[in-house]
Amino acid sequence: MSDGVTVRPIEARDRAAWAPLWAGYNAFYGRSGATALPDAITETTWSRFFDRGEPVHALVAEDPDGRLIGLVHYLFHRSTISIAPTCYLQDLFTDAAARGRGVGRALIEAVYARAAAAGSSRVYWLTHETNAQAMRLYDQVAAKSGFLVYRKEL
Repeated sequence: MSDGVTVRPIEARDRAAWAPLWAGYNAFYGRSGATALPDAITETTWSRFFDRGEPVHALVAEDPDGRLIGLVHYLFHRSTISIAPTCYLQDLFTDAAARGRGVGRALIEAVYARAAAAGSSRVYWLTHETNAQAMRLYDQVAAKSGFLVYRKEL
């Protein structure tokens, strides 16, 4: 990637630098303050990245100075329409100061590469309809499926 940014698997030593990116991602989606995720969810999410039995994975983007400037979390799951695993790109976030430099694209392409290596035939993700800046990138690197998401909180 340009500007010497490296995308690599997350490491245990990244916890302190990952936390503000994770907090920024959650704040973007309205999960902060009174509506913040419980600490137990963050702790469990973090531990899943390092559990070989979990299908959840994380990559980070690191600038030439070693500062983390982006994250992506993804997971593999089974599907009724494919024998190969499907890859769901669940979380993608780039530090505001690094936006527009190709960091998000590099993180997405790194997930594509890992999904292909795992034998997956598809990568998909969701975004909020108001996330216009991200959708400009997404429209360049993937196709809209046309599906709408319905959910019921239980």
